[in-house]
Amino acid sequence: MENLPISAAARRLRPADIKQFDKAGYLQALPVFDQGAARQLQKRLHELEALMPSDVPISSVNMWHKANRWIYDLARTPAILDYVEDLIGPDFFQWGGGFFVKYPGEGNLVPWHQDSQYWPLSPRKTVTASLAFYDGTKDNGAMQVLAGSHRSGQIPHHDVSGKEYMLGQEIDADKVDLSQAVTLELKTGEISLHDEALAHGSGPNQADTPRAVLTMRFSPTEVKADLDVWATFESSMARGVDCYQHNPEAKIPTGDACPVRSFQLSAEFA
Repeated sequence: MENLPISAAARRLRPADIKQFDKAGYLQALPVFDQGAARQLQKRLHELEALMPSDVPISSVNMWHKANRWIYDLARTPAILDYVEDLIGPDFFQWGGGFFVKYPGEGNLVPWHQDSQYWPLSPRKTVTASLAFYDGTKDNGAMQVLAGSHRSGQIPHHDVSGKEYMLGQEIDADKVDLSQAVTLELKTGEISLHDEALAHGSGPNQADTPRAVLTMRFSPTEVKADLDVWATFESSMARGVDCYQHNPEAKIPTGDACPVRSFQLSAEFA
């Protein structure tokens, strides 16, 4: 992987940060890469988009860390793993990696949801790190969250359909108080972290600049997938050791491939 300059402000989480995460369910604007990395990140995003079949949007697939060595290595940037370790401990794996990209005028949005609605994992301890490839603002469709909603348990969802939706389920409207929404604005090279039960979503891009993040899903090794429900689940160790060995282990990618559909197995890639 081409070396990306690390921000001089990258650090470990402080006790106040961990308290904030426990209370609110998220942290925002954590520095990872220097602003000088913006051009490299954006160039690489467009190279990856060019790998995709013309009829498959980059935001419609996942498991990039199984397909592409550059993404695999990016998700193992020590500054990112340090933040994650401070929340979930020294032994953890990655099991997901996908892009959310919105270009001006496309109209696509992420409905309000909890990630845990989609994932048959136990215990529920997944933390998502979202790395900004372009600056994210409220105007261009940055993620919004309902602070503290991760403490509310599972919230009712319903199915949604339409080409504008980037996910297929949405929290019932009467459970979302938009007056309480907080926008997680990020500069390119920064990450946010959020709990899997945090209610969140994002609106369409109404600005003239792209919004793009790479989400990386990390869980402590005690987390086990229900393989009867999720047959393609695989873990990829990120840091520490796996004393549990609950889950199938993904093969480390070696090539510059792209996923072409959701939830592919690592054996499908070089």
